Amino acid sequence: MIREPVDTHLTVMIVDDHPLVRAAVAQAVRGSGVRVVAEAATAEEALELAPRVHPAILLVDIEMPGMSGLQLVRELASRLPATKIVMLTVSGSERDVLDAMRAGAVGYLTKDVTPEALGRSVRAVEAGELVMPRRLAARLVHRLARRAPLERPMGDDSATAFDDGIDRLTPREQDVLRLISDGLSDREIATALTISTRTVETHVSSVIHKLGVRNRT
Repeated sequence: MIREPVDTHLTVMIVDDHPLVRAAVAQAVRGSGVRVVAEAATAEEALELAPRVHPAILLVDIEMPGMSGLQLVRELASRLPATKIVMLTVSGSERDVLDAMRAGAVGYLTKDVTPEALGRSVRAVEAGELVMPRRLAARLVHRLARRAPLERPMGDDSATAFDDGIDRLTPREQDVLRLISDGLSDREIATALTISTRTVETHVSSVIHKLGVRNRT
């Protein structure tokens, strides 16, 4: 369902299979400079609708009939690189958080969030912030810290150079990097982005050069 256009700044689309939840979320995020441009009850519907409305922010539930919210994120992250995807779900599973972020989500909220906090979170996402409950963020940081390699730690200069390299990546190179991190081969990346394998190889080479690393691993 596409809503009537209104001349406002920030556009939001809601994907959830419960009509009451969609209505409550729309009420919470709607305000000065924010409008809900579309709603979808299934991931399949959202997959068709989102590329037509190009929302600035996409709020997605994980558990839905048919295709899951995580599958939807994997499909849309590369197709709509300008859209910021935030999970809005009852699941507080660490695995779901990790899978969502790896798929391309930029935030993860649980449905016990207050309407006021949800509205603030939408604005924070627009500003480029990571939105996530503190308890989930703490668990995620601890998990990543445990997995971080202790040998050959990256020095300050190397870390700065790496960050600078990330900033230099083009939007398409960022798409390629995200898919590399998901473990996709060049052929699989080419299929996902609808480009040739040779073009993928060129992007991979550029990413490696800009990040100052030795190989894709």
